[in-house]
Amino acid sequence: MKSIFSAALTALLCFCSTSLMAADLLVEAESFTDHGGWKLDTQFITEMGSPYLLAHGLGKPVDEAKTEVTFPETGQYRVFVRTKDWVGQWDAPGAPGKFQVAIDGKPLEETFGTQSAEWFWHDGGIVNIDKKDVTLSIKDLTGFDGRCDAIFFTTNTTATPPSSANQLAKWRKDQLGIVEDIKTEGPYDLVVIGGGYSGMGAAISAARMGCKVALIQDRPVLGGNGSSEVRVWAMGNIRRGKYPRIGEIVEEFADKATKSPGTYEEFGDQKKEEIVRAEPNIDLFLNHHANDLAMKDGKIASITAFDTRTSQVRKFEGTLFCDATGHGTIGALAGALYDQTDKGRMGMSNMWRWDEADQATTFPETPWALDLTMKDFPYPRDHHGQWFWESGFDKDPIQGAEAIRDWNLRAVYGAFNAMKNRDGASKHKNAELTWLAYIGGPRESRRLIGDVLLTEDDIVAKRDFKDGCVPSTWSIDLHYPKKEFADKFPENPFISIAVHDRRVDRSYGYPVPYRCFYSKNVPNLFMAGRCISVTHEALGTVRVMKTCGMMGEVVGKATSLCKIYDCTPRQVYEEHWDEMDQLLKLPGQARRATVDAEIEMPENLLPASPYGPPSGINPTKLTGIVVDDRQAEMTGKWTEGTGLKGYVNHGYSYSGEKGAKVRFPIKIEKAGNYEVRYAYQPHENRSAKANVTVAVATSRETAVINMQEEPPIDGGFYSLGYFTIKPGEESYVEVECNGDGNIHADAIQLIPVTEK
Repeated sequence: MKSIFSAALTALLCFCSTSLMAADLLVEAESFTDHGGWKLDTQFITEMGSPYLLAHGLGKPVDEAKTEVTFPETGQYRVFVRTKDWVGQWDAPGAPGKFQVAIDGKPLEETFGTQSAEWFWHDGGIVNIDKKDVTLSIKDLTGFDGRCDAIFFTTNTTATPPSSANQLAKWRKDQLGIVEDIKTEGPYDLVVIGGGYSGMGAAISAARMGCKVALIQDRPVLGGNGSSEVRVWAMGNIRRGKYPRIGEIVEEFADKATKSPGTYEEFGDQKKEEIVRAEPNIDLFLNHHANDLAMKDGKIASITAFDTRTSQVRKFEGTLFCDATGHGTIGALAGALYDQTDKGRMGMSNMWRWDEADQATTFPETPWALDLTMKDFPYPRDHHGQWFWESGFDKDPIQGAEAIRDWNLRAVYGAFNAMKNRDGASKHKNAELTWLAYIGGPRESRRLIGDVLLTEDDIVAKRDFKDGCVPSTWSIDLHYPKKEFADKFPENPFISIAVHDRRVDRSYGYPVPYRCFYSKNVPNLFMAGRCISVTHEALGTVRVMKTCGMMGEVVGKATSLCKIYDCTPRQVYEEHWDEMDQLLKLPGQARRATVDAEIEMPENLLPASPYGPPSGINPTKLTGIVVDDRQAEMTGKWTEGTGLKGYVNHGYSYSGEKGAKVRFPIKIEKAGNYEVRYAYQPHENRSAKANVTVAVATSRETAVINMQEEPPIDGGFYSLGYFTIKPGEESYVEVECNGDGNIHADAIQLIPVTEK
């Protein structure tokens, strides 16, 4: 082992010494001024050391990438291109990622992307440079995900650039001359790393509570899995439970996709960015990848990130840090305790769409893709390849992430090849592949450990934590390979099945404790999103988009208390929870310029209920006083329903049990005449003779309603008459089931009138 290291070191020193005498030019592909149709891929920097350009053309060569470069001198240069044959690790034939490098439009003789299963410096031979200023371009030949990391020219024609990660990183910096060019940003009250739902929630929440925030995102758009790049629609109910204001910030930027995967427009990338940039307390850094940090006295002192387009390095100094990376990357760098399930972990999805053209289309044969026929995958109905196109269950989710993504690409291309060129060809003559996510949607990797490690038993048993604050309403949803499609590729199945434990309270939600949102051993580290302190099983319910966003909202509010009291996240729970309780009750739009300023409340408050925002008619939009069925007293067996639309608030109740009763209490502050109305939705199984009694003080009046017929008043109401009601009198509306059909109980409405 020692001799191997010595040999590598000697080779590097020899290269560096000879390179000092040579004329060198390193061009990072991401720095090209015109990317053409190539995509900037930043997902695997941790794994392979750099962002790179990807020719993701769905089988059609993409437009070339171009840039102007200046050589240090003219003469003969040896050319190296850092790339790989991305299907080489599976010994697949065909090298689908072929591309050329051209100088002033003239391609080099060598074709790249044809060798090596690993990233390496592909020798492009000798080229004669007869002028210093030239146009350098990358020409895609296939449209099937060729990749280019960097292009290196050297007059030392016998040298080879270093390949090992540590050597390569230093060598890049030396070549680019950015070793000392580090810009310092801050100091900030909170540095948030990761711009998905959790990171956005944390940044906006902290900023509105008067904290100075840096939000760092390694992609050009915000939203993470909920962006147009991945298109995971926003799931998880918000604005409910103990703190029904939590989730109001998430609702501002959450997508409204109607299908999975949705359309580009539905995910509102621009809207998300506009909402963040509208906050004066947030500095947004898109296209920045955090890859290092500095510690002081056991705390994180700063985060180092580089611009994925220019390699410019920035150091972000701060008091508190929030790991919203999903992978727990910052926690791992800081030495935070974490867990990672080795086997049976949930995987990564790359969703896709296809459409019907107006005429017949073609699709290239894909001998390098997975060898599939129509029976080997679930048919993508409604033109959607959904979330269950998922693999990597037992693969390394971080160091093996590129291979997981590439396997998913091979699966989709193999499936579409079956549709176009194999046994599905006759039925898909006009089919065309219109979108395939090259950014993967991972579900599970590191989980950082906090003061509470939330378990499945805690959630199912509704264990009561004092600091329970984020309602989790998604079922415990764990993914496994689907057996009927796994037999052909047992080493890495690519179709999953979701197994749901539905014992989670989907209306009120289980309140996840605040103590899951900060590190047990790194005192100034928060976390939000799928890297919080939960077990593998508990992750199945907390990992969905809106729930993750609410975690961020809580972290942001806690940050302001840390700022006010110069304390740690742990001390917020131990010493300042009463104040945290009050902050959690604030509207999402409440704000202050600094933590010392007075909080300004929004003019228009959203309705707040433990059961969430109304899924039906908002009772606050109705005239007069509305009493919902959830405020009614019920005896006997009643069932809650939402199937008959037009109901008030969150749903309605119904019962067919003879003797079952529902009583809507009437409480008023001002005496007067009121029209009393009863709300119901008609159905053939409802009672045709429902006796509805209005009791005011000692008087009683009963109306008979045929609940099989439409209510006579628009909005689903039936008038029970006009009544003079005084405060303090025992008044109510009551219905008793007589057994001849279901009684429908939705709401009552009291409308003030000037005369009876």
